[in-house]
Amino acid sequence: MTGIRRLFAGMHIASSALRAERVRVDTIAKNIAHAGTTKMPDTGEPYRREVVRFEPELTRSRDGNQVIQGLKAPTVQQDFTTPFEEVLDPGHPDANEEGIVRMPNVNAVREMADMITSLRAYEANLKVAENFERMAERALRLAE
Repeated sequence: MTGIRRLFAGMHIASSALRAERVRVDTIAKNIAHAGTTKMPDTGEPYRREVVRFEPELTRSRDGNQVIQGLKAPTVQQDFTTPFEEVLDPGHPDANEEGIVRMPNVNAVREMADMITSLRAYEANLKVAENFERMAERALRLAE
């Protein structure tokens, strides 16, 4: 059983990375969709950008070293480090007494750069999974 588990370790790593990148793409799309939302219904504040945190899934090998087995389910957290942008727009319905509107802490250029990076990582992991599948098919043909 250990040999089979080792054989599929690469596929497990690639598939966990695919799931993680899918969450990241969905989160980025949500950020872009809310880039102009100045008042969230639950908080009354502007939309707060969300970020995805990846964490490796580690195990210990027989010799005591840590081995990466894939990625844990990513966590999505709100970005409290980037401040809201303040814009002077006295005609905006969410403007304060001075005419200042607090805008979401979403930067569309940054989000698009993150989206491109995430899509490329997704494509790379998809290629790994496809190559693993081809290698496994060839190995099975050789075993016949």
